[in-house]
This record gives sequence, C-alpha cells and structure tokens, in this order.
Amino acid sequence: MTDKAFQDFYPDHMAHCYGCGHLNESGYQIKSYWDGDESVAHFQPKPYHISIPGYVYGGLLASLIDCHGTGTAAAAGYRAESRPMDSEPALRYLTASLHVDYLKPTPLGPMLEIRGKVKEVKGRKVVIEEWITANGEVTVRGELVAVQVPDSLVQELLNAKK
Repeated sequence: MTDKAFQDFYPDHMAHCYGCGHLNESGYQIKSYWDGDESVAHFQPKPYHISIPGYVYGGLLASLIDCHGTGTAAAAGYRAESRPMDSEPALRYLTASLHVDYLKPTPLGPMLEIRGKVKEVKGRKVVIEEWITANGEVTVRGELVAVQVPDSLVQELLNAKK
C-alpha cells in the first residue's frame, strides 16, 4: 500500500464529501489504498452509528460502499491513463448508480474493512464491485457505477472558489 490515500489527492475544490473529503471535519474521512488489484479502506464505526443495539446502521454501510467506490474509480482512472494521481487534470468521479445487498447484520464494534475490485473502465465510466467485512465475514456486497465529473461542473466549482 502507498502512504497517501486516493482521497488525499483530491483537489481542494472537490474534497468536501461527507464520506471521503479530507476537508470535511465532520465526515467519515475514509482513506482508500491499492492492495494489489483490490482497493481497501478501513472504518471504525462509532457507537452512534447504530441501527438496532449491537449493529451498524445500513445507511452508513451504503455510504462506505459509495465513497470507497468513487475513490477507487478515481484511482482506476489514473491507472487506465498510466499516470500518477497527482497529475493534471485531476480525475474525480461521482456515483451514477449504487446497488447494495445486506447479506447479514453488521456488528457494531469491530473495525470494518471495505474492499473493491474494478470490473470495468470504459471512457468516463468505471464499475466497481465491493464488499464489507466485519470480523473476517462478508456482511455487505455492492456495486457502484461511477462517472467522471463533467468539465462544466469542475469549472463551476473552481469559479465558486474565487
């Protein structure tokens, strides 16, 4: 794994996401890395991330799939172009489709591991297969379709920063 997470390469005008933005002090600030052909992130749910006593809220789990997936899509985009993640223009992706299957309740307490595998990179679209494990057991599976942020939106964000 590298020292710098995928999300650490996000330019400031695109680093405010509640799940993965390093500029959002109130957010999860997940950090995703390559681990061979898979991406990996870890997240420690807090006691208030509860659904029913002893279990993690499903919306949190979906957002972990979402944000880890868009980070993985960005890293996959750079890999597909054979360039480093700190090169310009910056690649950022947004969720076009998110599918989540809850296989069993996810216990509240253990560190969660989120893993992803790139299924497809085609133009501005990346498809990521993902899963979450708790205590070594897969509790959630998901698939994310991410699309590259349109240039018009990037320009709008840059102009808003001025």
